[in-house]
Amino acid sequence: MFRINVVLVAPEIPQNTGSIGRLCVNLNSRLHLIEPLGFSLEEKAVRRAGLDYWPHLDVTVHANWDAFLETESPRRMVFATTKTERCLYDYSFENDHYLVFGSESKGLAPSFHERYADDLCSLPMPGKFHRSINLQNAVAASMYEAVRQLR
Repeated sequence: MFRINVVLVAPEIPQNTGSIGRLCVNLNSRLHLIEPLGFSLEEKAVRRAGLDYWPHLDVTVHANWDAFLETESPRRMVFATTKTERCLYDYSFENDHYLVFGSESKGLAPSFHERYADDLCSLPMPGKFHRSINLQNAVAASMYEAVRQLR
């Protein structure tokens, strides 16, 4: 069975994280949260969005990006951003891949764009006024593309 990892760097909105956790449970995926978090994992909003799935979630909270790298030693990562022309649909996923997403208001820091320039991808957004889509929607679209490729 394939497995995808979702990494949220400094997520800010508890409802998004709760919904993403629920999605991870349903897709047998691991969720990694990189501090600082913009909320407490004990907040009602996280639990409400995660429903009764949250106790079944494989989730790890990492103190920072370097701690995540040290603990996980990820072999393959792809970074979701609006600041690239490379489409996620052109990316080849492998089992145990890590999908990395930035915070809702800031996205990924410029240091990620520099350090991981070859692994940046975006979802197609041909609309006239696009900046980005909701984090939970971006995670879902990305995860299901990985599932489509790996099934």
